[in-house]
Amino acid sequence: MVQSIFIDGAAGTTGLEIAERLAGRREFALIALDAARRKDAAARREALNDADFVILCLPDDAAREAVAMIDNDRTRVIDASTAHRVAPGWTYGFPEVVGHDAVAAAARVSNPGCYSTGFIALVAPLVRAGLLPADWPYICHAVSGYSGGGKALIERFEGDRDIAWRGYALALGHKHVPEMQMHCGLSVAPLFSPAVIPAHRGMVVEVPLPLGAMPRAAAPDALRAALADFYGASPIVAMGDMPADGEMLLRASDARDDRIELFVFSNADADQARLVARLDNLGKGASGACVQNLNIMAGLPETAGLRIQAQ
Repeated sequence: MVQSIFIDGAAGTTGLEIAERLAGRREFALIALDAARRKDAAARREALNDADFVILCLPDDAAREAVAMIDNDRTRVIDASTAHRVAPGWTYGFPEVVGHDAVAAAARVSNPGCYSTGFIALVAPLVRAGLLPADWPYICHAVSGYSGGGKALIERFEGDRDIAWRGYALALGHKHVPEMQMHCGLSVAPLFSPAVIPAHRGMVVEVPLPLGAMPRAAAPDALRAALADFYGASPIVAMGDMPADGEMLLRASDARDDRIELFVFSNADADQARLVARLDNLGKGASGACVQNLNIMAGLPETAGLRIQAQ
């Protein structure tokens, strides 16, 4: 059975990449509005209610407005904005963490943030297993390609080749922090330090752990084994090994990839560790995750249409 999809905000970076992953797939039919009708409330309302699935690639307020326009109990929604990531009644769209069955049964799914995906992938299973404390003040450092900042930031980076690094959220309170805290079960909000680098896509998220000073913290080998066991044979979440040359690189030429790789690095005394996630901020960090959730909700193989690079 062909199911219909309306991408509200299809002209943005996330929407365009979702459409690319759906191109040529016979299971779905896209409902498209031309440029003149995208901002027409009546046309949007009709499309929102006609679709079997709606994917929202909108600013937060516009996403809430779109959900309010849906007046039937049939249309299922995936929201790529921040608007509903900690909202009651919404299922968090990280199937490896919340469970595939929960996503499959959901009518309303909130797609995780890109940085949050790396942090939660690393920390949530370890806190859940009691291998890391839930009451520790975690610190998270991360760098991302500039495509995650939308059209304005893309234009800024591509128009000013002199930018080498852009630190932001310097007053703290980044919009991803609430979901990072909630979905890891933390009693203390993590201190999050994000930055943007002059690459179109790609992301590294790191959580440093002073294990020797942390109560109830397991050894690095136990953390590594627990993550490997938790994600098992997932085709999307993979454990990485220590690079042979002892360094990790993000390259501007890296291929698009909808997987995420996790690493646990440690010192010889095993009293310090670095949890590291490497992903494509437009892949598992945004559009790839949307399509994965759509596949699961539609009862299809979760990797259909995804870009899965050989390990």
